Amino acid sequence: MGYLISLCGLLVVLGLALLVSKNKKEIKYKNIIVMLVTQFLLAMILLNTSFGYVLIKGITTVFDHLLAYASTGITFVFGGLANEGESPFFITVLLPIVFISVLIGILQHFKILPFLMKWIGILLSKVTGMGKLESYNAVASAMVGQSEVFITVKKQLDKIPPQRMYTLCASAMSTVSMSVVGAYMTMIEPKYVVTAIVLNLFGGFIIASIINPYKVDESEDMLTVEDEHKQTFFQMIGEYILDGFKVAIIVGAMLIGFVALMDLINSLFDMVLGISFQEILGYIFAPFAFLMGVPWSEAVTAGGIMATKLVTNEFVAMTSLADVAGSMSERTLGIISVFLVSFANFSSIGIIAGAVKGLNEHQGNIVARFGLKLLYGATLVSVLTSIIVSFVI
Repeated sequence: MGYLISLCGLLVVLGLALLVSKNKKEIKYKNIIVMLVTQFLLAMILLNTSFGYVLIKGITTVFDHLLAYASTGITFVFGGLANEGESPFFITVLLPIVFISVLIGILQHFKILPFLMKWIGILLSKVTGMGKLESYNAVASAMVGQSEVFITVKKQLDKIPPQRMYTLCASAMSTVSMSVVGAYMTMIEPKYVVTAIVLNLFGGFIIASIINPYKVDESEDMLTVEDEHKQTFFQMIGEYILDGFKVAIIVGAMLIGFVALMDLINSLFDMVLGISFQEILGYIFAPFAFLMGVPWSEAVTAGGIMATKLVTNEFVAMTSLADVAGSMSERTLGIISVFLVSFANFSSIGIIAGAVKGLNEHQGNIVARFGLKLLYGATLVSVLTSIIVSFVI
């Protein structure tokens, strides 16, 4: 019975994506089936072996060290600014973008990123049927984060059409950065973190292929943009430091506005209806939790956690999950844990739009216009990944 419900859930998710599709004739159903089968196989392997865990854990350790180096510079400039025992979001999360930006600049300067862009794109595009740029962007988002990834393609941003921008942004919102994977693993089981990261990579392409299908000409598939002028190593360092700081400032401003607005909406709903907007979303998400394979007796609780993640962020939702974990079955914990591992929430609209706007104002405005559709697609990716996992646990 559980498998039948999950199968119905799979059809519902694909149907909801099809409902908002702009060009149904361009949908490549064969590629979607291949990616779905790949997701099933990867889920079975990752949830029954330690290979994926060891791989991701190793990459996370590297990024933990990089962020530790970043903190030395932050502490030197901002030491003593924060209250003891507190960790301001801007200082601990946004300012490391500056250091990551420098690393990206170095990798670009020595042609390492273009090399990875080419070969990762070729390998993934063979499986997904997507363009090489889209395939690279999905992997890069998981490596450097949803804000920093756009710095890697900043010289190409003005040449990317809106359809491709949607897919790039959808990948960024559906994945998570290696820099926060370690934190996730302290809050939920590592095997679910690893599984979600890998499956979301393909899930993002599946949903984007349905919602936003398009054909990429061979001549446009690999955007090679020459530098307008040659830069010395230290000129490049200075440019990428300023780019990283610009992104951090704009993202911080966007977050202040979005988080405050959501708090206002919650308060207004509570005053008028006696129930917060977030709680209403919990009841709305209960049927989706059921279709993901969660027993109906746990669906409302699970739906509330899903809504918390959508309205606030995954860290708040993971904390909420920990509070009720003792009353949930192992199956439900696995399904919801996988759902929580993504950046699909309202504030991510501001983060991604702000990051792009900081590098290219025109493209940033385009991203802001399809922000809600972006969140809709990224949420469907999380639901799809949870449904796939429900078949194997």
